[in-house]
Amino acid sequence: MQLRPYQNEAVTAILTDWKAVRKTLLVLPTGTGKTIVFSALTAQIVQEGGRVLILAHRAELLQQAADKLKATTGLGCAVEKAEQTAEDSWFNVTVGSIQSFNDRRLERIHPSDYTHIIIDEAHHVLSDSYQRVMAHFPDAKVLGVTATADRGDKRNLGQFFETVAFEMSLPRAVREGWLVPIKAETLPVELRISHSGGGDYTAAECGSALEPYLDSIADAIREVASTRKTVCFLPLIATSRRFCAMLNSRGIEAKEVNGESEDRAEVLDWFHRAGPGCVLCNSMLLTEGWDEPSADCICVLRPTKVRALYAQMVGRGTRLSPGKQDLLLLDFLWMTERHDLCRPAHLVCKNPDLVERMAEIMAEETQGEPRDLLECAEAADNTAQQEREETLRRELEEQRHRKRALVDPLQFEMSITPDGGRGHIVRYEPDENDLSALAPPSDKQLAALEKAGIFPDDIRTQGEASRILDIISKRRSENLTTPKQIRFLEGRGFNAVGTWNFDQARKLIDRIAGNGWRVPTSIDPYTYTPK
Repeated sequence: MQLRPYQNEAVTAILTDWKAVRKTLLVLPTGTGKTIVFSALTAQIVQEGGRVLILAHRAELLQQAADKLKATTGLGCAVEKAEQTAEDSWFNVTVGSIQSFNDRRLERIHPSDYTHIIIDEAHHVLSDSYQRVMAHFPDAKVLGVTATADRGDKRNLGQFFETVAFEMSLPRAVREGWLVPIKAETLPVELRISHSGGGDYTAAECGSALEPYLDSIADAIREVASTRKTVCFLPLIATSRRFCAMLNSRGIEAKEVNGESEDRAEVLDWFHRAGPGCVLCNSMLLTEGWDEPSADCICVLRPTKVRALYAQMVGRGTRLSPGKQDLLLLDFLWMTERHDLCRPAHLVCKNPDLVERMAEIMAEETQGEPRDLLECAEAADNTAQQEREETLRRELEEQRHRKRALVDPLQFEMSITPDGGRGHIVRYEPDENDLSALAPPSDKQLAALEKAGIFPDDIRTQGEASRILDIISKRRSENLTTPKQIRFLEGRGFNAVGTWNFDQARKLIDRIAGNGWRVPTSIDPYTYTPK
C-alpha cells in the first residue's frame, strides 16, 4: 500500500504522540483517506505484536473499515456485532459496533485483550456508550478519527483526547489536489425558518420551513444542475419523498433513499451508474459511511448550526473522480432571526470575522455564477489584511500626531541647562555590570515618560529612562517647569524656559490662552524675562 505524503505524516505523528500520551486524535477531511490511514496504522501495530479494536456506530462504517483493511493490508478481522463475536478468534483485529458493547459483552472481554482502540467518527466519543467501553480498556492506546473535531453540543473533544496528532484542513487538501475545488452558487430562493431551542434546528422545524419552497427549489435544481450528479439532503423522509416526486414531475431522473428503504442497495447502485442530470434524495442517511466520488453537486436542504454535520454533507461530493473538475454546492438564502446557520464560508474559514466577510463577498459578487470558495476566502483575508493595515496606519498617524507635542530628550536637556550646553542626560553612561540598567526601557517607564511629556522613542536603556524620570521628579519637587510647558513656550519662541519655575510658565500660558492662543503683541518672546 502506497500512502500519500500527508498520510505518511499522519501515521508518524500518531505513533510519536502515543509515546507521550494514551489518547490522540486524527482530523482529516472527508475524502482524504481516514480509513486508509488507520488501516496502515493497524497493520503496523499488528506487525509489532499488538491487537486492535476498531469501533464505529454504524454498520456501514464497520463494513467499510473491514473491507478497506483487507484490500489495503491483507488483514482479516473478527466482528463484534449483534450475534457475531470475536471470542476465540485468532484474528488480531476486531471491528465492533459500539451498540453491541453492553455490560454483558464487556464482561466476557478482558481489559488487556486489546492494546489499541481506533474510533471511527470520533466526534461521538463523549457519549455514554463510548465512555463505558473506554473505561473497560484503561491501558489501551486510543486513536480517534474524524473529519471535524467540532460537536453540535459544543462539548470539547479535548475532554477526552489529550492531543491532536495530525490535522489537515479542507483548504490544504484542495490546494494540494487531493480533493476537488468547491464552487458555491447562491440561488435566489429565500427560505424562512424560526427556531425555538438553544441547540441545532430540529428535523421538524426544517421540514416545516421547506414545504412552501419545494417547488421553487426543484425549479432551481433543474436550471443549474442539469449537467451534474446531485445529492440532496433533506430533514424528513416525507419531505425527501415529496421532493423526489416533484423532481420527477419536471422530467428530472430522481430517486429517494432513507433508513426505511428496502431497496437501498439498488438505489445507490443506480446512482453510481447514472449519468449527469440525475438526483439522489435522502433524509440525512448518507452523511457518514457512503462514498460516491462521481457526485459533483450537493444540495443542502437541511439547515444546521453544526459545522461538523454541514461538512459531512458537503464532503459527499469532494472526492476525486475521473472527469470531475469541481463540486458545485447549491446555497439557498436561509432567512433566520439569528446568524447562526452554517454556510459555505464555514467550510474554509473558522474565524467568525472572516466567515462574515467571506459571506458578504459571495453575496455581493455572485451573479448567477458559482464562486470558488478558496478564492473567496483569499479575497476575504486580503480585505481583512487591508483593513488591519489601514487601522494600523491610522493608529500610527495618531501616535505621531500625539508625539509631536512631546519634548525630545536632548531638547529637554538643553532647555534645563542654564547655558544650553551639553548636560548630564547626554553624558549618562550606565554601569556595565548593572544588567537591569542596560536592558531596554520597560513599558511602564515608556508610559511614564510619555505622560510626563518626553518623546520616548530614542530612550535606549532602563538606566537612561530612570535618570530622566528622576530629573523630572526632582524638578517637580522644586516647582520648575514641566516638559510640556517647555515644549509649548519654546515652540512660540521663548528662551531658557527650562530655568523658569512652574507658576511663571503657567501664568504666561494662561495669558496666551486668553489671547486666542496667540502671543500678545506686547510680549517679545526673544527678550521676555518671567517675573
